[in-house]
Amino acid sequence: MIEIKGLAKSYGDRRVLKQVDLSVRAGEFLVVLGPSGAGKSTLLRCVNGLVKSDRGEIAIDGRTVRTADLGRREERRPTAMIFQHHNLVKRLSVLKNVLVGRMAGMSSLMALFQLFPARDVEQALACLRRVELEHKAQVRGDQISGGEQQRVGIARALAQEPAVILADEPVASLDPKTARIVLGYLKRICKETDIAVICNLHQVDYAVEFGERVVGLSDGAVVFDGPPDRLSTEIVHRIYPGLEDPGIARVLRFQGGSHAAADQPLAAGA
Repeated sequence: MIEIKGLAKSYGDRRVLKQVDLSVRAGEFLVVLGPSGAGKSTLLRCVNGLVKSDRGEIAIDGRTVRTADLGRREERRPTAMIFQHHNLVKRLSVLKNVLVGRMAGMSSLMALFQLFPARDVEQALACLRRVELEHKAQVRGDQISGGEQQRVGIARALAQEPAVILADEPVASLDPKTARIVLGYLKRICKETDIAVICNLHQVDYAVEFGERVVGLSDGAVVFDGPPDRLSTEIVHRIYPGLEDPGIARVLRFQGGSHAAADQPLAAGA
């Protein structure tokens, strides 16, 4: 579905991504786990064409493209983005926010005047049904809760009919209960539609709970790639150097991680 080979990106002297190799199959819910500054957002933005990489190849649906070309509108269409802060147009209705996801296939004139074909409206409503928000289709974007706004963001991404959904810290601003609801919708849609999802997170418990596969990114390099039950406190320390949080061991033990490793206390610099 998506193949990333040798992806590298620097900002001045700072190497943000260091030869990242990654593959994601259709219908796979992949969590990229790592601290702030690890390169998670840059990775997604390179895949989506919002940032040009320095080196590397990306293939989507078997089609290899130069990363420098991914900024072109037609090359971005296989991917849809879900942002941390929802990025809704607050004055527009929930339905019209989802219909924004259909604009890539419309003429500029129709998009300017928001003249959406009936089939696009039907599809947008179907996407809202998937996140159980069809009843709020005519409500303004600024009159729904943060969790509902992010569910609208999921529906908008789904309306693009992408091969890959890229979710950049989609629950960072949500409380734990709402975050789990949003991640639950996102994972269910991934499995029901066979769309690959790459979801950036920095919460270990969510990664273990929702990820089918976890990629640990630290200082721009992949330091772990495997199922969540292989995560151990040692691996978590490689992802988060210097972390001091004994609760992580309990999380890994409770969620079915490496029991032997989870019994070891976390210590800075391990």
